[in-house]
Formats: sequence, structure tokens, C-alpha cells
Amino acid sequence: MNKSQIPVAQKDVLSLLLDDHKKAKKLFKDFESEKSDAAKEEIASEVCMELTAHTTIEEEIFYPFLRKQSPDAFADLLDEALVEHASAKALISQIQKMSMKDELYEAKVKVLGEYVAHHVKEEEEELFPKVISKKIELREILAQMTERKNELLHAVVAA
Repeated sequence: MNKSQIPVAQKDVLSLLLDDHKKAKKLFKDFESEKSDAAKEEIASEVCMELTAHTTIEEEIFYPFLRKQSPDAFADLLDEALVEHASAKALISQIQKMSMKDELYEAKVKVLGEYVAHHVKEEEEELFPKVISKKIELREILAQMTERKNELLHAVVAA
């Protein structure tokens, strides 16, 4: 989905989510190409932190808002997204307790990347176009999503 195709009413919120998707894809690509174990661990840690913030703002703010706006239109897509998030969060939890020295570490990061790629594809090709076609006004949740994401990312950095 090209950001220039998004109507202004949805642009800022969907751009926030699309930027997160783009960043995650880049981090997974960087992980795959990195040779240093320490750098790989740092990249994996960053992607886990970013994905945790992203899934949280979707689950706490974006998805409930969509359900409230048009329950029937979004129910199946949002239910599936929540299941995908649960799988990703389980892997994130495992990865965060591991290091490159652990067996299956790289495999788990790779599978997380595959889960995320699948989830991103569904959001960008199915969910976001539906939000646009239904003309869902998202402006009212932008500040809340941005503040919550910043709060989550800063909480991790401060910890």
C-alpha cells in the first residue's frame, strides 16, 4: 500500500502503522545479513521492542476503535490479527530470554520475521484498504496511539 493513496482522514494513523511495518521489515533484513552475533542480538532486541509497542497500540487502541466503528466489517480480520499477535508475542517472549548462544535463537527470530511478514501483508492488503473504503475517520485516535507508542518505547529504554 502506497501512503500517497491514503486519504487525509486516515493518513496519519495508517502512516504510523505502515512506518512500523517498514521498520520491522528492515530490522529483519538487517538481522539476516548481519555477521556479528552481538549485532544480531541488538537487532533482535530492537525488533522485539518495536513489535511489542506496535502490537500494543493496535490491540489497545486501533483494533477496538475499528470494531466500534463497524463491528461486522472488521470482526474476522481483527480476530485473526489478534491470534497472529499472540503467536508473535509468544516468540518475542522466548527470544527476549535467549541469546545467540542458545539453540534455535536465529530460527526463532527468522520465524518471527515470517509471522510478521504475513501479518503485515494482511493488514496492508486487506485491513487498511477496508478502513479506507469504509471512510473510517481515524484522526481522533492519532494522538492516543502516538502517545502510547512513545510511552511504551521509552519505558523499555528506561528499564
